Amino acid sequence: MSFADLGLSEAVLTAVAESGYENPTPIQAKAIPLILEGKDVIGASQTGTGKTAAFALPSLSKIKALGKPQILVLEPTRELAHQVAEQFEHYGKHTGCKVALIYGGMGYGTQDEQMAVADIVVATPGRLVDHFYRGTMRFGNIEILILDEVDRMLDMGFLPIVRKIVGLCPWNTDESSRQTLFFSATMPLAIQGFAQWCLHNPESVEIARAAVPDTVNHAFYPVSMDQRDELLLALLEKTEFHSVMIFTRTRKEADTLTGLIKGTGHDEVVAMHSDVKQSDRLKALAGFKDGTYNILVATDVAARGIDISTVTHVINYRVPENAEDYVHRIGRTGRAETEGDAFTILTADEIDFATSVENFVGKKIERRKLEGFTYTYTALLDESPGKSVRKKRRPAPRRRRK
Repeated sequence: MSFADLGLSEAVLTAVAESGYENPTPIQAKAIPLILEGKDVIGASQTGTGKTAAFALPSLSKIKALGKPQILVLEPTRELAHQVAEQFEHYGKHTGCKVALIYGGMGYGTQDEQMAVADIVVATPGRLVDHFYRGTMRFGNIEILILDEVDRMLDMGFLPIVRKIVGLCPWNTDESSRQTLFFSATMPLAIQGFAQWCLHNPESVEIARAAVPDTVNHAFYPVSMDQRDELLLALLEKTEFHSVMIFTRTRKEADTLTGLIKGTGHDEVVAMHSDVKQSDRLKALAGFKDGTYNILVATDVAARGIDISTVTHVINYRVPENAEDYVHRIGRTGRAETEGDAFTILTADEIDFATSVENFVGKKIERRKLEGFTYTYTALLDESPGKSVRKKRRPAPRRRRK
């Protein structure tokens, strides 16, 4: 099946062709026809499956440039909102439709100007409600409401305000034209009840539960607690990488590691976390995408939804406390059917977290030693075979063989 077989508009197909895409991913192939038919959709897929295009392409195919909001997309974070707005602009560049990007932490002037002519509004919940009270957001012409990363919005406490926003939109009944698209990686009870309330006879599109993509080669690297930093630097030195994301638990760790890595001569490294100014976070992401930086040290603010398809490696500086975060973190590599590698540094104080991760993914994760690294003894090393890694950095991610 090609994109041309799905019923998308000529303007959208032109943009897709210019992007070099020929065949839809599984979630795109399943969701796009349903959305074009006007169905409400519940979408669940693991990270890196092309979810944004799955709702952006058909939504853009259904509207015309009218200068009033017809598509509303809610995102839990500024980074996700920025990324999704970029994709709508890219895929809609031949439609004439305008996109407004709305999130807090910035002035209202530019946002007011965008809202005055927008056909698509991509927003975080709090700032969108602010615009409603200011009279600059109009909900009456919304035809397609897209709720993205709903489980993340639940985690961040946004569900009450999202419920308010849904209530401001035209209601979706047999007589109403509003279509609701609902995407969530997980479906806890609170979200199931919310979905029943805001969706009308939805179709479900599920590719897979949160799981480690089979394109990712991942392992634990046990080490004594006082050698964690040393092992991290050795992994960077001995690993062939195009670009690597290093995840930390805290903002302080991210800053400390960034300085540590720079001190070894890796100048192309940047930190990203909630204490970094929004403008600098956007610069960090843009620089990581275009190759200005090849190492991004981040907290979980970057773990979900950030679409950077060229990441070849992920390193967890610590085992995540939440097992599902492990899957989302290492899912930053191995995207778009390329292969990727993920290393997780494991110390004795994190054994319980490691066990939780293994229970979540349903199998024991391989333990490895880094060949050539001088270890201080820890019992964790007793069942960890040596593993060599190539030193030369590869120029681009390798494609997975079909």
